[in-house]
Amino acid sequence: MKNIKFPDRTSLRKEYEEFAEIRNWVIMDLAALIEEKLTLLESKPSIKTRHKDFNSYFKKYIKLLKNGYTGSPFITDIIGLRIVCPFLEDTSGVTALIKKHFEVIEDERKGAQYSFKEFGYESIHLLVKIPEEINKKRGDCGCEIAEIQIRTILQDAWAEVEHELVYKAEFTPFDARIKRKLAALNASLSLADLVFQEIRILQRQLNGQIDKRRASFFKKIEESIDGRLFEDDSFTGEASLDDKPLILPPFQPGDDSIDGLLLNALYAHNKNQFGDAIAFYSRILEMNPGENTASLIYKHRGMAFFAQSRYERAIDDFSKSLELDTASNKAFYYRGVVKAVLQRYSEAIDDFTQSLIIHPYHAFCLYRRGQAYYHIGDYSAALSDAEAAVRLDTEKESFKKFKFFLLKKMKM
Repeated sequence: MKNIKFPDRTSLRKEYEEFAEIRNWVIMDLAALIEEKLTLLESKPSIKTRHKDFNSYFKKYIKLLKNGYTGSPFITDIIGLRIVCPFLEDTSGVTALIKKHFEVIEDERKGAQYSFKEFGYESIHLLVKIPEEINKKRGDCGCEIAEIQIRTILQDAWAEVEHELVYKAEFTPFDARIKRKLAALNASLSLADLVFQEIRILQRQLNGQIDKRRASFFKKIEESIDGRLFEDDSFTGEASLDDKPLILPPFQPGDDSIDGLLLNALYAHNKNQFGDAIAFYSRILEMNPGENTASLIYKHRGMAFFAQSRYERAIDDFSKSLELDTASNKAFYYRGVVKAVLQRYSEAIDDFTQSLIIHPYHAFCLYRRGQAYYHIGDYSAALSDAEAAVRLDTEKESFKKFKFFLLKKMKM
């Protein structure tokens, strides 16, 4: 006992709290800097900040001395930030960005190799140097390093509860049954993270395919309708196909789920294999999905029929979609487009009007209804819709061109 040098708590507190206000500013600067870098990510992680109060600092100080630390203990997590990500893949993206923009001193992956207290749950802990520009701006804050933890939402939830149940508790569970329950709960959360990630990947594939399919649908509209007005030159219309080819996922022949069939349908649709796409859409409908799903599938299949120039079948599918979802402005709009292609302009105007009742700010619907009005000779109504479309989207050249065309036609 004689050789033990006891720390002076009072002097340590005074020294520690001398930098408390500066540390608050440093944490705010770090959070703002990290938030700026994270804007490059698809998702939006949240950032939590904290710096240790003196009691927590002193408790860790004593713990390090007890474990044989010589000299003044070097505590690396006085300043801490936690980046909480929606999905597992985001943790890798965040880690890469932190390593790119900060000097990383240590990279620790907490996981299954730890004791049951952590129950195998993963978490990424990075120690980074506080950037020089922040040090120059704020001055000495009493530490040179900050800890950044990177977790998913579920990992963070588990860590918070685990901290209260195990880390802060004087006694940890002795009962094997309780330990098994905790391990099972952790496994369920880990599985949930994996399932969420799978769903996100599937959504990204589906959305990518839907965007591609929608672009080709709008391209055919341009070719079928706009040429009657602007036969002398080309213009940028409703949508154009991307210059970069979309990376398509492979067929999933063994996946007979609705999601799997839909992904294959969209894949075939975007490869212009419209017969195959229609067959996949039809298989989904044969499974008697819920009304919302069936309404969506009828819209997709209607687009495929439209691509095959099977216009009456397309109208029939859009009508069936509306029977299941009377508030679908898109189904009204798509049906109106097909009727306009068939030069059934009065019927098209009725559908466009219904679509605009549901969504009055749909610029392209105004544009298409204006074209239909033009074809039946109602130039005043056509100009009113063209002007409304231009007000909603002042950058769209096709809108401005149509308005100018009408003004010229009316000699105004």
